[in-house]
Amino acid sequence: MVADLDAYRRDAERFSEELSREYYFHLSGRKADLALGPIYESHAGLFERDAVERIGQWRAAASGEEERRLRYLHMFALEGHLGAATREQEARLAELEATLAVEVPGEPMPYRAAAVAQANEPDAGRRSEIEAARNVVLEGKLNPLHREQLEAWHAIVRELGWPSYLDAYCDLRALDLRALARRLDEFAEDTAEAYPHVADPEFERTAGRRLGELERSDLPRVFRAEHLDADFPPERLVASFRKTLTGLGIDLDAQENVLLDTESRPSKSPRAFCATPLVPEEVYLVVPPIGGREDYSALFHEGGHAEHYGSTEAALPFEFRHLGDNAVTESFAFLLEGLTGDPAWLEAVLGAEDARPAIEHARAVRLVFLRRYSAKVAYEVELHDAGADVDAMRERYSELLGERVGVDWPGVSWIADVDPGFYVACYLRAWALEVAWRRALRERFGDAWFQEAEAGAWLRALWARGQSLDAEELLAETTGEELDFRALASELTAV
Repeated sequence: MVADLDAYRRDAERFSEELSREYYFHLSGRKADLALGPIYESHAGLFERDAVERIGQWRAAASGEEERRLRYLHMFALEGHLGAATREQEARLAELEATLAVEVPGEPMPYRAAAVAQANEPDAGRRSEIEAARNVVLEGKLNPLHREQLEAWHAIVRELGWPSYLDAYCDLRALDLRALARRLDEFAEDTAEAYPHVADPEFERTAGRRLGELERSDLPRVFRAEHLDADFPPERLVASFRKTLTGLGIDLDAQENVLLDTESRPSKSPRAFCATPLVPEEVYLVVPPIGGREDYSALFHEGGHAEHYGSTEAALPFEFRHLGDNAVTESFAFLLEGLTGDPAWLEAVLGAEDARPAIEHARAVRLVFLRRYSAKVAYEVELHDAGADVDAMRERYSELLGERVGVDWPGVSWIADVDPGFYVACYLRAWALEVAWRRALRERFGDAWFQEAEAGAWLRALWARGQSLDAEELLAETTGEELDFRALASELTAV
């Protein structure tokens, strides 16, 4: 029984701290096992049904800032409750993904290595073989568990009083997800004519195929962009990020609360990531110093998160430092990531003599992702709505993704390719918000805003607010604008 709201908040912050630190130790290669069970067990009261219902009651009686805090806490409690109810499936999925092998002719490989192998495989036929072998494992071993998890989520939210999982997240995010899906349908229409002209040259350059020939198995190779390796050398990866922050008036090495982890360890994650045990006092930016365009993008993306969380005002309530609308932090991550495809940055920081290949590739990849995610939000709105025919959604998934990306999209990942809690909405709104931040920075400080300390001060003032406002509110208060997907479409399709 949850009787004391302040005690709940304190326990929630301790749980977040312990969980994030455990993930950091494991993914950074400092700790072999990922011991989540003891953490969840010691904080089990946070996620009992009574906790979800009691916080919902407190929220219904609140207003203003307190209602917002309770809404964020309500989502935290619900997601913990859903996770606790499906922990067995989650643990089994993690175990299988880490241990299963895919039977590719002549070369069995770990399930999780399949996408990496596709990215580094120059032969399209071999990429297709890897895809087919991976899909056999997904269909036979993993999808039954994903289906159990999905059905449990849907049943639990109805038991808690929401008409559907979709309605639960419209409520908890204070966001009309159906209307968002319609806006992204318009984005897809606005970019449809230009899409092949923007994307085909990059598809052909990286995968040797154009639309009409391209398969889903080719996309990891497209994103890998091997032809750009020389432009993004591993020895300049961390140095370029440090130089960028210096230009913004931020001394990365002097930030005692943002801890840069560049040490090589055998089991360290191959991708950069940010961990936030205590915001803003303890933020980790973990970097595997490898190199290549994707690794630069990943470091700058996670570095955007690290600087946002590391600059958050310590006096803010727990909910505004650790919870809230993640479209906000994702927008700052996309802002810094976008520099790796920005002509002024490529010339000033990396000394690129011809930045066009990197710019054109970044633009094409961004358009592919946005069209793919516009389909994902439409699909997830249908999947999670009341009365959805779940058995019919596999075909619908294949139809929507295939039409938007322009490939024959396999239906096998129709459940695995669904992020909990409509996180897809955070990414989509963050992409639109990033355009507004970048436009404001250029208007105030010029195209080379990343070399202006005043631009850094402007950003730190935004970062200090944590996630006390959602994306739309923060933008309106800062610039007086609204999120504009048409501006995003125009930018990506301009000749």
